[in-house]
Amino acid sequence: MKVTIIGAGNIGGAVARGLMAAKTIAQNDLTVVDLDESKLNELKSEYSSINTAKDGHDAASKSDVVILAVKPWLVEPVLSGIADVLTKDKIFACIAAGIDFAFLNKILKEPLAAFRVMPNTAMSIGESMTLISSQNADAEQEKLIVDMFNDMGKAVLIPESMMGPATSVASCGIAYALRYLHASAEGAVELGFRADEAYQIVAQTMIGAAQLILKNHSHPEVEIDKVCTPGGWTIKGLNEMEAYGFTDAVIKGIKKNK
Repeated sequence: MKVTIIGAGNIGGAVARGLMAAKTIAQNDLTVVDLDESKLNELKSEYSSINTAKDGHDAASKSDVVILAVKPWLVEPVLSGIADVLTKDKIFACIAAGIDFAFLNKILKEPLAAFRVMPNTAMSIGESMTLISSQNADAEQEKLIVDMFNDMGKAVLIPESMMGPATSVASCGIAYALRYLHASAEGAVELGFRADEAYQIVAQTMIGAAQLILKNHSHPEVEIDKVCTPGGWTIKGLNEMEAYGFTDAVIKGIKKNK
């Protein structure tokens, strides 16, 4: 399977590195396209056998899967430049917030298996939560794309109508989680920890909390109840946070772009 990634920025570069780290495809079956030669050289320094190019037309014509990973305002000009080679025998995936199938269909020359992909920045370390929706794809093609992005964390197929909420919960959500981490670490510093110690403590605590839910398949409140002893520090801390609107603030933040 030959794959072309158009765009070697934060997301495109992360996809390339994720595919290579997971050994999803051979290095010489991957082509990364970007006008910025320094980004291409950086990838080549890490994976010497990958192919790089400044023009995506030829690479896309020879690939089975074409992944467009550019800024939303660049989707139309870049996709227009390769649309004539995106034929029914190929799979196309677009990683650009807010670009829907209706927009893509105006540019694509013919119907083909197409995917919208919404990862988050943890893709760069293989821990992304990636949401995917499909159009004109069969079950085998859907499995191929979901498996590809599962190699970079966890991927889930959802209806296109849920891509907006997915952006808020998973893509923006990583920033919300990091803001909690920062706030919690600031509190830890007030309690006497050094900043570097505080970030390590809070980050590992967040990992542990997340894994309790993922591995136990339990409700968060069930795990919270295990920590809240009567009259204890935990319930007092939670109640103080709620008095300042913690849960309400999070929900409002998640729904802000609805």
